[in-house]
Amino acid sequence: MTVFYRHYDSPLGKVFLASDGEALTGLWFEGRRHFTLLPEKRGEETILPVLEETCRWLDTYFNGQVPDFTPALRLQGSPFRRAVWQLLLDIPYGQTVSYGRLAARVARILGCGRMSAQAVGGAVGHNPVSLIVPCHRVIGTDGSLVGYAGGLELKARLLSLEQKTIVG
Repeated sequence: MTVFYRHYDSPLGKVFLASDGEALTGLWFEGRRHFTLLPEKRGEETILPVLEETCRWLDTYFNGQVPDFTPALRLQGSPFRRAVWQLLLDIPYGQTVSYGRLAARVARILGCGRMSAQAVGGAVGHNPVSLIVPCHRVIGTDGSLVGYAGGLELKARLLSLEQKTIVG
């Protein structure tokens, strides 16, 4: 399958957007962890409606405003990972949730007694559409910044942009 892509210049670095032609399938800060997992078979850099819409979302976000729309997403992963990523979409702008609380929510949804925060952290860390699926809003139980594929400095800058006070 051909992957269509586009670059976006954000105030925090270059962002790579990927699409299957209809939906956004990837959004990574270039040079960060998991950026090397990009598909081998890429088409040419192109302008597609979903990539244009994603750029509008990013413009809104980086201007310090809350985007009131979400581009079409196609999140590819195991059912467990997709369940975790769906819960990430429910974390409001400017708010955070701990890995432990997220694990408890996943356990309730999947109908199991308990869920490991580490297992949930693994799914969060492999989120293919950063920012829009806000994995940067997940923090340690004690309020500390932990576990962000883009690096903790970038995570702190994103939360600061959302005017979230960082504790710990």
